[in-house]
Amino acid sequence: MANSHKRDTDARRKPKAALVAGPLALLATGTAVTLGVLTQDPTSTDTLVSQGATTDISQVREPVVSRSDSRLASVRGERVILQMQDAYDARKTKQAIENAHIHVWTTAPLNLWTTPDGDAKKVGLVDTGKKVLITGRRTSDRAELVVDGKSRWVSAGYFTEDKPVAQKVSTTTSARTAAPTTAGLSTAPCPDGSVENGLTSEAVLVYRAVCHAFPQITTYGGWDAHGEHASGKAIDIMTSDKALGDQIAAFLQSHASELDLYDVIWWDRIWTPERASEGWRDYGDQGSPTANHMDHVHVSTNG
Repeated sequence: MANSHKRDTDARRKPKAALVAGPLALLATGTAVTLGVLTQDPTSTDTLVSQGATTDISQVREPVVSRSDSRLASVRGERVILQMQDAYDARKTKQAIENAHIHVWTTAPLNLWTTPDGDAKKVGLVDTGKKVLITGRRTSDRAELVVDGKSRWVSAGYFTEDKPVAQKVSTTTSARTAAPTTAGLSTAPCPDGSVENGLTSEAVLVYRAVCHAFPQITTYGGWDAHGEHASGKAIDIMTSDKALGDQIAAFLQSHASELDLYDVIWWDRIWTPERASEGWRDYGDQGSPTANHMDHVHVSTNG
């Protein structure tokens, strides 16, 4: 006969909820005790957990960090990074100055800037034909020189490795009268003397220098009643030949100091000695090829 088991009438089957709640209560108690011990301030005389008692885990709070403290920490971190970058830049500049050994000659007047970026300060000018020491460091449009032991930045692209040939000036009276020269520029009268009517003495020198350097140019615009021409300080060198105009513009740039130039405008671009480090800048569409200076090189002087 099969064995039968008598049900124990005193036995009570524990509800499932009680089976789950018991261990959870124990776990909660243990967790709370642990958190209380870990977060207790060692210097405090209060006890977070007493024997036989439990602590509600929701009462345990994380340390509060204020927004001002967070911002202060961020600012300090940024300051440290900037200081490290400045120290690195200073070290690289010092090395570049110490290692500089290549000399070149300038082909145009160049403004000297303290740094290669847009916040740089202008601290001087180096003239055309000057021997300068370069470090070899450069950005997209500026190159570094060593001037009096300091780092200085100028417009890149205006150097030559060949020493300029000195211009010989005749000492005879007739030669000085016929074609006196200043740094290789002729100041002898040009075939068309009428262009000089109304021009200042500096503008006359520009006209004579250009007419002898570029005898193929036969038409000029002198004084008239508009713009810079009304002051007698400007002339237009008439040509639509882009290559020839480029040569004339480069010639004027290279002699800007001797001729005391104020600006040169050609092919919808403008260049000024004052902002030589920026190179050629957009002139802006003025509505016609003539207004955009695409059929003549415009040049004006300071006096």
